[in-house]
Amino acid sequence: MSSDTGERPPGIDPPAMALLFGLCAIWGLNQVAIKVGHAGISPLTQAGLRSAIATACLVAWAAARGVRLVPRDGALGYGVTIALLFSVEFVCIYQGLTYTTASRAILFLYVSPFVVAAGAHLFLPGERLSRRKALGLACAFAGVALAFADGLRLPSRRELVGDALELAGAVLWGATTLVIKARGRTVSPHATLFYQLAGSAVVLLALAVAVGEAGVTRPTPVVLAALAYQGVVIAFATYLAWFWLLARYPAAEMAAFTFWTPLFGLAAGALLLGEPVTAALVVAFVMVTAGIYLVNR
Repeated sequence: MSSDTGERPPGIDPPAMALLFGLCAIWGLNQVAIKVGHAGISPLTQAGLRSAIATACLVAWAAARGVRLVPRDGALGYGVTIALLFSVEFVCIYQGLTYTTASRAILFLYVSPFVVAAGAHLFLPGERLSRRKALGLACAFAGVALAFADGLRLPSRRELVGDALELAGAVLWGATTLVIKARGRTVSPHATLFYQLAGSAVVLLALAVAVGEAGVTRPTPVVLAALAYQGVVIAFATYLAWFWLLARYPAAEMAAFTFWTPLFGLAAGALLLGEPVTAALVVAFVMVTAGIYLVNR
């Protein structure tokens, strides 16, 4: 894959929509996988191992295809920036999940599309946020909030700490997306992913050692499967697809599609854990669909 240097399409076409839909379905299980991994691997270690596993997959993929991962175009500053943003983002996300629930974490993380939309409006030429798009984003987020409303009781002080960390992670996620979008037509998606994964693996594992984390304490099959899912499926395969899309399509429209992710998380709970599908969840799906339609209309 290489970055598109031609004229970008005005919106997201149906094949890209289908791919985004599939990515959101996969990402819906991410917070659950992190929580499962916490049972046997400390937070920073788990985040660092996730990046290290994905880096190894990317290097093997690039070697098999003869793809150069480090460009010769002076993009080192860009690489360091996104690696640091990604590292701090995942410090917040993984540490936050030791304090708060997966459901609360997903809701706060999905402030990120608003960060992307506002940033694109201010800093990316040709990606102004119209009133209709703003309404679509608000409608989609309201749908997500409605879906989680039944389970969101008043938080404890411990959960508030986790919520704040997840919110910080959302802001950093949005900032990372905007930096990548700004350079998306000059740096290839696989180079972007390599910088982000390899850099964050070094930073996160070094932090884990520096703070004296316990590391891998209970490497049960379930814990290792959760780690493999995060590293191979999410951080390698789906991120490569995401960066490829981000180089070609408007950032705000793509960010709106990610509102499907938390709803897929709830649906997975219903299908895999037998959790009830409430009327609020059905209405939430309708609201998110309407919001994405308004953003991409």
